[in-house]
Amino acid sequence: MEKLILLSKSINKHLNRKAFCINEKYYTYLDLAQSISKIRLAIQNNTKVSEKHIGLIANDDLDTYATIIAIWFEGKAFIPLSLDNPKSRNETIIDQSEIFTIVDTSENSIFPEKNIINPTKIAKVSEILLSPKTVEGNDTCIILFTSGTTGIPKGVPLTYDGITTCMNDFQETTFDIDENDRSLLMFEITFDAAIITFLVSILNGACIYTVPKNESTFSYVFELLEDHNLTLMMVVPTFLSYLRPYFEEINLPAMKNCMLGGESLPVELTEEWSHCVPNAKIFNVYGLTETTIQSTNYVYKRKGNNKSHNGILSIGKAQPSSSVIIVDEHNNILATGIKGELCIGGPQLTPGYWKDEERNRETFVNIDYKGVPTRFYKTGDLCFLDEDGDIFYLGRLDFQAKIQGFRVELSEVEYYANTFLNKINTVALAVVNKFGNTDIGLVIESDEFETKELTDYLKTKMPFYMIPAHFKFVKEFPLNINGKTDRMALMERFAF
Repeated sequence: MEKLILLSKSINKHLNRKAFCINEKYYTYLDLAQSISKIRLAIQNNTKVSEKHIGLIANDDLDTYATIIAIWFEGKAFIPLSLDNPKSRNETIIDQSEIFTIVDTSENSIFPEKNIINPTKIAKVSEILLSPKTVEGNDTCIILFTSGTTGIPKGVPLTYDGITTCMNDFQETTFDIDENDRSLLMFEITFDAAIITFLVSILNGACIYTVPKNESTFSYVFELLEDHNLTLMMVVPTFLSYLRPYFEEINLPAMKNCMLGGESLPVELTEEWSHCVPNAKIFNVYGLTETTIQSTNYVYKRKGNNKSHNGILSIGKAQPSSSVIIVDEHNNILATGIKGELCIGGPQLTPGYWKDEERNRETFVNIDYKGVPTRFYKTGDLCFLDEDGDIFYLGRLDFQAKIQGFRVELSEVEYYANTFLNKINTVALAVVNKFGNTDIGLVIESDEFETKELTDYLKTKMPFYMIPAHFKFVKEFPLNINGKTDRMALMERFAF
């Protein structure tokens, strides 16, 4: 509830200032307030009080961003739906989260059977409605869906208390931001990192600069940073890798705060990038949707030694409200310097996966921590702690991968590939391409064939970032000493 009141106060305080720059057009906080108000009335008049989950098509326009706040001020939760997803995937999300109403600014909705609210077809209202309804801290405010092992996306509900804890920790341990700042919003709102940029900017009266979907090229983003002297950015390291050939031409002296996260961050890449943003504080941030987005951060030191392991920058210390431990396979807490699974606890944890008690039992555990039974989330990340409490990331323990910041279940890629190929076996791998970025590679146990039909099929089942970028064929999968497919041996087939 605390952050809803602060959101309302910030919007009221900054009515005459710029709130968004979308496709080179500016909108003020008054424009935002008017949009919030008309959408709130539409929700009140067109939904039942008992209807707690509202779908939101993730378009890039003022009404879409205003809808997030309108839904929150109505005490409900929004579930973002990407039009880049196959329709069947969105339909699965809609069914799982029991959505009846969808807010969609598209000219023609692809879900006409639902109760569609289109804010672009609603007239402005004379009264500004910014007083939030009362909510409980454990009420759901967002459900974000991530990759699932069998083609069924898994829902992660986040609560109002969780978001409040995340934002309080974020502003306490990272940086100051005010109404004079200009923020890059590079991701669409289906990606959890977008929520941080969106919230921290609106809470402080800053102006948000968005990246149109048809302009999501690296050159466009760089020009946006340069032309508008942006001061705050959050991007994945992949973005910097693709910009790397142009680093000598890039100079962004206005940049004050640069957050990098979602993937492993090489020290060498950070060092090179630091010269492009000579006045910026650079943060390596780490977190997962299940821990309400951000859980740790490390401040890059321009002068002096930076903590790293195998060339990868430390992900830093836990946020003030988080507890961090490393455990073995039996959930015993390991000593400093010993490698094991990173577990995160604290009030910002999701209540659990949406309607998936089996997965909840596997990934959320109660462990005695400092004499108190504490609920922890098992991240699946292999890490160790040093004497100072800084965390070092070594890779994944399971069959997940981070692709452009998105968490991907490799078994889901295999599931759909195997479905299409019928009796042909496949193995999906996270492979590093010649630019140093992580892609998905698919090894197929077969004679070579043209993969276009397979790729076209996968595009109907999975988001773009899950589609394999590389294919290899083998006559027979190699086996390890346990008789299982030797994934490491297959990995060697991908040499760039």
